[in-house]
Amino acid sequence: MRKLKLARKAAGFTQAQVAEQIGINQNTYSYWETGKTRIDAISLQRLAKLFNVPVAALLDPLNNKGIKIPVLGRIQAGVPIEAVQDILDYEEITPEMASSGEFFALIIKGSSMEPKMSEGDVVIVRKQSDVTSGDTAVVIVNDHDATVKRLIKKENGIMLQATNPAHEPLYFTQNEIRDLPVVVVGRVMELRAKF
Repeated sequence: MRKLKLARKAAGFTQAQVAEQIGINQNTYSYWETGKTRIDAISLQRLAKLFNVPVAALLDPLNNKGIKIPVLGRIQAGVPIEAVQDILDYEEITPEMASSGEFFALIIKGSSMEPKMSEGDVVIVRKQSDVTSGDTAVVIVNDHDATVKRLIKKENGIMLQATNPAHEPLYFTQNEIRDLPVVVVGRVMELRAKF
């Protein structure tokens, strides 16, 4: 990737220095610059921060290769379950999408978001600590229970709503949001249905 090399040189780093700064070996970094291997989204974000440039400045215009993001585990589409951080697989997103933030993927478990999201489907999530009312979000409750729901902002709190009418919405007051806590970790940007 020609732009990656140019950004590194403009920032005054050697390949070895970059590799050390982001915690990889020099061969891996060298393969990214030469295009022998694809760079993952998290490393791309780290490099952009290290070089003090936007992610888009590191991507060659003709690079149509996807950017790999980790599938971090399963997330309940129902009652919140313990959040899992194991990397199960990788999904690819476009370089354009990767340039708009930090992404990860999760596998849906449960039926509360049916018929749109079914068990085994994968959601692509952009990390962000807040969403617009009505967005589908990944929310962690009690520091370890994660769920995916449509988040509706209310005057006195939030409601996490399923699309499956068989599942009751979850309500949290402002005090519960603070004390439990209830934390938004990302917005669902894309659904990849699995058959």
